This record gives sequence, structure tokens and C-alpha cells, in this order.
Amino acid sequence: MPVNVSAKCDKRPAFRRWAAFIGAALFAVAEIGLAGPAQAADEPDLIFRRSTVFKLLSPNDKLATYGVDDPGVEGVACHFTVPEKGGVKGWLGLAEEVSDISLACRQIGPIRFKEKTGQGEDMFSKRRSLFFKKMQIVRGCDAKRNVLVYMVYSDRLIEGSPKNSTSSVPIMPWGAADAAVQKCGEFIQ
Repeated sequence: MPVNVSAKCDKRPAFRRWAAFIGAALFAVAEIGLAGPAQAADEPDLIFRRSTVFKLLSPNDKLATYGVDDPGVEGVACHFTVPEKGGVKGWLGLAEEVSDISLACRQIGPIRFKEKTGQGEDMFSKRRSLFFKKMQIVRGCDAKRNVLVYMVYSDRLIEGSPKNSTSSVPIMPWGAADAAVQKCGEFIQ
């Protein structure tokens, strides 16, 4: 019985393409995993998580609340709550997270600007899906009222999200020793 050599040759390139795809996927996952600890200082502090949807054999859907200090303005902290997908996709980090993010920012000490920045500059950003979505907190200044304004939103590679949240932090003296209140308009333009 003759052996069909061309049939064997046709299967090998497909197998090699599949193996190359698997290898690239494993490399990408390993790269993301290795990049995580190096960026740990930029990660927000997890305050708590609360399960919202029970999943029997995989992680539950949750709401997670995080805290982050403004790196450009001493004395301001923001807290945000994000939904985190459970299930197998969520466990593997492949689920696309929804854009429902709430934000609250407050003065937690004397406010001191570390440097001059522009209106709407990123204060914090975090990836919300493996490839396409990123959550961002941006900072601005209402110079007329001397108020810092923070906005959180998520964007996608192709289209942004109209879902957003805003929080205001009036710049006030912090105790008797903090009489000289800085003007945000002098530092954010």
C-alpha cells in the first residue's frame, strides 16, 4: 500500500503554526506575570473585596475597593471600586472587565504640589483586560474655586467608554500650622 507523503507534509506546517501560537501565548502570559512584581510599587492598595455572584467551580465575581495616593500632590488619596470578573476567564486574566468604576478622592493631610503638570494628566492607570481596556484616573484644577478635580474612566483600543466618575478635593488648610494654602492654578495648567 503506497504512503501518501503529501498528507504528512500538509499536517506538519499546521502543527508548527499551532505550536508557535501556543508558545507565543505562553510567552505573553509569562511576560505579564514577570512584569507584575516589578511594578508592585505602582499598584494600588487593596482595601477589601466583596463577592457579588457565586460561581461553583471557579472564582466568584467581586467588587474590589482600592486606595491610591496621588503621586503628584501630597495630601490627597483616592479610593475606587471596580468590578472583577470571576469564572475561568477571570481566573486566567482573559475576561474583559466592565467599565463601571466609582471614585472618591479626599484631602488626607496638608496639600503640597510636587511639580507642575497639565490639566487632565494621568494620576493613575491600570490595565482592565489582557489587551484592550485600561482604567485611568486623571487630575485637573478648577482654578476659580481652588479645587482639584479627579475623573476616572476606561478606554478601549478602538472606542472609549462613556462611563466615568468625578470627585473634587477643595484645597483647605490642614490644622493651625498649615496657614499657607497653595493655589492649584499655579501648578496645573
